[in-house]
Amino acid sequence: MGQLDGKVAVITGGSAGIGLAIAHRFVREGARVFVTGRRETELARAVAELGDAASGVPGDITEVPALDRLFARIAEAGCGIDVLVANAGGGGPAGGVADCTEERFDAVSDLNFRGTFFTVQRALPLLRDGASVILLGSAAGSAGSARYGVYAATKAAVRSLARSLALELAGRGIRVNALSPGPVDTPSLAGAPAELRARVTAAVPLGRAGRPEEVAAAALFLASAESSFVTGAELPVDGGAGQV
Repeated sequence: MGQLDGKVAVITGGSAGIGLAIAHRFVREGARVFVTGRRETELARAVAELGDAASGVPGDITEVPALDRLFARIAEAGCGIDVLVANAGGGGPAGGVADCTEERFDAVSDLNFRGTFFTVQRALPLLRDGASVILLGSAAGSAGSARYGVYAATKAAVRSLARSLALELAGRGIRVNALSPGPVDTPSLAGAPAELRARVTAAVPLGRAGRPEEVAAAALFLASAESSFVTGAELPVDGGAGQV
């Protein structure tokens, strides 16, 4: 018997990396999952991996009409939502305060903060009472980060948003928490400059990057009844990087 038997989960950015690992874990635990992704070929490949319990809905979370299409698709399937994982995000260095362009600022903040906010807003009519909402933060949201300051600030905003939403939705028994990974061995980290990879790994007390499956295990805790009295919290999964 799985921890999510009979549950419906939505995972944005679920076609690769952490999002795909979360989708795999949720399927193994009995959930029906809807995953989104901007790249249709990659999304189709992910859905094929996940099997019959998964459905893919292409779309970019920075575009509100795409979010409307996502939740319309779920409504058409006759599903309410038990678990919402607002995972889509990312963004490299936007530059320092002196040279960051408006376009780069908007791209990073729209993806990480605006997209997360409207993902939750548009999901509200389908969220079942007692649902779990998980917002993907980052260890970067708790520390300064030269040239990555816009990214770090958006992740701090996500953590703050989790607190506010926890208050707003508590009357329906909906729990809202932030899940904040440190460096994780994903394609985005693999594609980063070697100097940056070495620097972020060296800052981890456990001496390595995390695995997507380790973040997925934490997401399962927040999604399941095991965390039934946890809301408004931040769960770091960072090898101690932001803790000691």
